[in-house]
Amino acid sequence: MLTSEEKGFMEYWAHHRLQKQKAFKQLYVGLPLALALVGGIAVTLFSGWYTRAQMVLFRESASLILVLLVAAVAMTIFMILFSARHRWDLNEQRYQELMQRNSEEPGQTKTDQ
Repeated sequence: MLTSEEKGFMEYWAHHRLQKQKAFKQLYVGLPLALALVGGIAVTLFSGWYTRAQMVLFRESASLILVLLVAAVAMTIFMILFSARHRWDLNEQRYQELMQRNSEEPGQTKTDQ
């Protein structure tokens, strides 16, 4: 027997599963995590706790700053896509398991598949 929370999730996911897979919607999921990671790295780099790294950064600033910007953008894009896809896969797996469990219960009718 499915709980009311599981039934609510099944209804929600059956209606929204294709919308959540679109690329633009994935920005909302992974962007805060990616910005926190890149922001933490930037704060650590520019805080001055490692003076030797500061000297190297400012001596070779033109090429190193460009590399750091490219790396930050690449990490942000990767985190956005990875976390959104992972969350979608977890929800899809839960939905499929609930659908399977619902179809195996005797005397129950199948819901939208």
